[in-house]
Amino acid sequence: MGLRVAVVGSGPAGSSAAEVLVKAGIETYLFERKLDNAKPCGGAIPLCMVDEFDLPPEIIDRRVRKMRMISPSNVEVDINIEREDEYIGMCRREVLDGFLRDRAHKLGANLINGTVNKLEIPTGKNEPYTLHYFDHSNGLATGEPKSLQVDLVIGADGANSRVAKAIDAGDYNYAIAFQERIRLPDEYMEYYQDRAEMYVGNDVSTDFYAWVFPKYDHVAVGTGTMKVHQADIKKLQAGIRKRAARRLVGGEIIKVEAHPIPEHPRPRRVVGRVALVGDAAGTVTKSSGEGIYFAAKSARMCAETIVETSNNGATVPTEADLKLYLKRWDRKYAMTYKVLDIMQRVFYRSDASREAFVELCADLDVQKMTFDSYLYKTVVPINPLKQVKLTAKTVGSLLRGHALAP
Repeated sequence: MGLRVAVVGSGPAGSSAAEVLVKAGIETYLFERKLDNAKPCGGAIPLCMVDEFDLPPEIIDRRVRKMRMISPSNVEVDINIEREDEYIGMCRREVLDGFLRDRAHKLGANLINGTVNKLEIPTGKNEPYTLHYFDHSNGLATGEPKSLQVDLVIGADGANSRVAKAIDAGDYNYAIAFQERIRLPDEYMEYYQDRAEMYVGNDVSTDFYAWVFPKYDHVAVGTGTMKVHQADIKKLQAGIRKRAARRLVGGEIIKVEAHPIPEHPRPRRVVGRVALVGDAAGTVTKSSGEGIYFAAKSARMCAETIVETSNNGATVPTEADLKLYLKRWDRKYAMTYKVLDIMQRVFYRSDASREAFVELCADLDVQKMTFDSYLYKTVVPINPLKQVKLTAKTVGSLLRGHALAP
């Protein structure tokens, strides 16, 4: 009998893992508790994801080529993508997630509309894992209790991962993202045709940023913070609504969403024959708070490692085999995470440093480096002369904003 794998959660991470596994002929079960689920998030995806994950044009609601950064004192800096073929993709999560899930299902993943409530860990070396779940295919919210035995489990079930708890993966700090979807009159929506906005300041987020991102027929207006008291997030959301008010005239709220977002990787991401990917593993970046691409990419790398080490499903991979995925992931992206972590600590610590950050964004070298690294997901090598110039500009901006004071 061949390898059997359960993938818990069918967001961009889970569906991307399932797709790789079924293409290799591995028996794959993809669990999703809510088939119409849409995680609240800005919904921005980098250009490289469109090609890499073969996304059709209709998945992208808007092609953003203008990014407006707004400082605490409302200084506005426009960052424009000059090349015609480059853009930041804006999508609705229900559309993107639905597309990736359907594709994995059509390719052969067994899609189970169910809530996994318990993962039974085997005692013997090659014994199966047992997933206990409530099957909702009968249309009832309570669901019918069922179980499934598999050789491997991929936890792609988000920040509140049940799989992570079952393997005692350890905790992580998390931020809260809060977002309102607002439908605007046509003349106001026109401004957001191909433009997104990022606002910084203590009034909109004490340690992150707030955003207005365009969607198909509305804008997503939201904020994120590590200070997770509900009163705080409501106050910060009121802050972004106030700062963006003149552009949101006549807007109608069509949806309100909130969700936890991990701030760093979990202490243990592979235990036994269970691997965590995406938000469950903690792959969100600091500074930009980006998670969609990295969730899908971590899951794909994990699934590719399973295909390779199991010889296309002929044998059962070990914990050491699964940990190979983590080694490859860290080798490829550890530096990206480190750089963004430092940026968050330097630039988001006070309004003075945020003013300096926005001033720095007016520099064309900074813009090019930022966009290249975002669109193509590499920490872009920069020639030594430009590096010195950039460092001088950064320090100069921070000094002018009195942001280097302890």
